[in-house]
Amino acid sequence: MKSNHRGERGQALIVIVFSIIALVGVTALAIDGGNVYAERRRAQNAADAAALAGALERVNNNTPSWTDAVFQSANKNGYNNDGVTNVVKVYSPPISGPYAGNVEYIQVQITSYIKTYFASVLGIPQITNEVQAVSRTKTAQYLPILGGAAVISLAPASDCNNFKAFWVLGEATLDLTGGGIFVNSNNPDCALITQGSGSIRIRDNSQIQVVGGASIQKPKLLTPFPPLTGASPVSYPPPFYMPKVGCGSQMAKIQEDGHTMSPGSWSDVFPPPGVDQLASGVYCLNDDFTLNDNSQLSGNQVVIKMEHGRLHFSGHAQVDLSAPGSGPNAGLLIYQPQDNTNVMSLNANEKSSIRGTILAPGAQIRIKGNGSSYGFHSQIVGYTIQVDGQDDIVFKVIDDQIYKALTFPQVQFSQ
Repeated sequence: MKSNHRGERGQALIVIVFSIIALVGVTALAIDGGNVYAERRRAQNAADAAALAGALERVNNNTPSWTDAVFQSANKNGYNNDGVTNVVKVYSPPISGPYAGNVEYIQVQITSYIKTYFASVLGIPQITNEVQAVSRTKTAQYLPILGGAAVISLAPASDCNNFKAFWVLGEATLDLTGGGIFVNSNNPDCALITQGSGSIRIRDNSQIQVVGGASIQKPKLLTPFPPLTGASPVSYPPPFYMPKVGCGSQMAKIQEDGHTMSPGSWSDVFPPPGVDQLASGVYCLNDDFTLNDNSQLSGNQVVIKMEHGRLHFSGHAQVDLSAPGSGPNAGLLIYQPQDNTNVMSLNANEKSSIRGTILAPGAQIRIKGNGSSYGFHSQIVGYTIQVDGQDDIVFKVIDDQIYKALTFPQVQFSQ
């Protein structure tokens, strides 16, 4: 009997030992596991912040100091890269993952070492935690505005009655080659409106892209149909730097021949009577730019800046204007700054030729058919667009004839 009692006591001792081990294991899981989970969250937040800090520094300064920004951010959030409690590493391009080898991306890795309390009893004195974050930097680039679409409406919102974003009516036909249409309005029903016999014909693979929805009265008058709705919107003001166009103290002057004008600032109605030829250069206008019926105006390698006033080309005017082919204003023909919200009317007769980007981000732009086979070798960028008239309006977007705007640098959090 005594022997049996000793055996039972031995068995009970074993059960107690295993129970204690199990209890320690459960406690370790609860306490040490909770610490590891909290540490992982803290380290991940620090890695995210460090990756973004490095990206912002690189975009803003484009210098090696962006790596310092990574380590400073990590240190601020508790990871000082001491090699004992934590290690912080930064790579650009990343050394692993889907962005490996791409210099646009910054990879930050944080390894931290967490001392255990109860798990050390089980032979686990330390747990290693590893996290990473990836950010992307897109440096500023000179690119065609919004991918080189031929006609662009920047208004982020519109209605179906009094404030239409992109409206084609009458019997006008937008005849496009080399670029499509982009409508930024988020109106779900009528960001793009076509009425009557107004039509759009795109002769290549370019698209009609609309952020919101479209109201198309006669679908057969659209090529391609249907337009692509649900496009990604762009911010307004638009995400690129506006041209740095100015005339300084130079004043425009009428030459001795009475019909040629030299570049510079002009504070009266433009062009003055008798002038039908513009010398190459920049013209800064502080009053209306008006070409009435039977007017003629030509100019090669010119830039018109509409600082104030409104621009109006009559349907019977002959307009032969081309933008510079090189230099900082290459491809820019007419620039109306955003704070000049006057209506811009772009008409001309069938003998006209207009080459270069027309950029008026705050203006309502009205375009009427002119029947010109040359038409616009242009982009037209306005706040809203209205197309009217009875003739074809030809657009041919040629890359080396349009303006390349400097895009904003971008920072993106990727992983």
